[in-house]
Amino acid sequence: MFEIAPFLLALLVLLAAATLTWAISVPLKNVAIVDVLWGLLFVLAGLTYALTVDLAGPRTTFVLILLGLWSVRLSLHIGVRSWGHGEDRRYQAIRVRNEPHFAAKSLYLVFWLQAALASIISLPLLGAIASPAAINWLDYFGAALWLIGVLFEAGGDWQLTRFKSDPANQQQVMDRGLWRYTRHPNYFGDFCVWWGFFLIALAAGAWWALPGPIVMSVLLLRVSGVTLLERNIGERRPAYQEYVRCTNAFFPGPRRSSGDRFV
Repeated sequence: MFEIAPFLLALLVLLAAATLTWAISVPLKNVAIVDVLWGLLFVLAGLTYALTVDLAGPRTTFVLILLGLWSVRLSLHIGVRSWGHGEDRRYQAIRVRNEPHFAAKSLYLVFWLQAALASIISLPLLGAIASPAAINWLDYFGAALWLIGVLFEAGGDWQLTRFKSDPANQQQVMDRGLWRYTRHPNYFGDFCVWWGFFLIALAAGAWWALPGPIVMSVLLLRVSGVTLLERNIGERRPAYQEYVRCTNAFFPGPRRSSGDRFV
């Protein structure tokens, strides 16, 4: 059964963390630091659930370990990647659209919004942690899907970092390794991670956690993920258009020489 008190308390914790991060971003004039916070918000949610549910179930330690591995790696990767590069162009565009007084508006437009989204996406964590149901075969399927997701996400990030570190690859399109089979292996990995957490929650009987992975999927496919990143990348990098024709946007698949686009 859905436990509303731990959910609401976790939401307050996430909003508080987002507010603190916003306060740091104002003098820096860089709201992109919210991306480093993103993964850590789920750790805060998971820990809040574990500490506040009536009785933490047998999945608690297991889920928190999986969550910690995913979130810490993601936050460290984003922090290292963005260090010294200033505000990302996505946030620069949001800033321009919402001037004047963007510094104040960014509290709810960027930071509180991400905290609210993270609280919804974290529903599988609550479902898995709060249930006393015994671990069963569906938990192992969920863990396997989580592992596939982490391998795609971490592997894709590592491959792209190595590619960009070579000056000879400037203005080139990364179409090797995992990027040969999907234009966004890191986003696909995130997708698998959260559907994996949902399978674990479902194994615990928490079918009501379904909005979590659905919201994450919509964000990755239609909002802040694939759609936003590819909105004008073909104009900035013409070679990317050929990459689009040959490579699936999201779900991995064999390369093709021509034909229809596939998700």
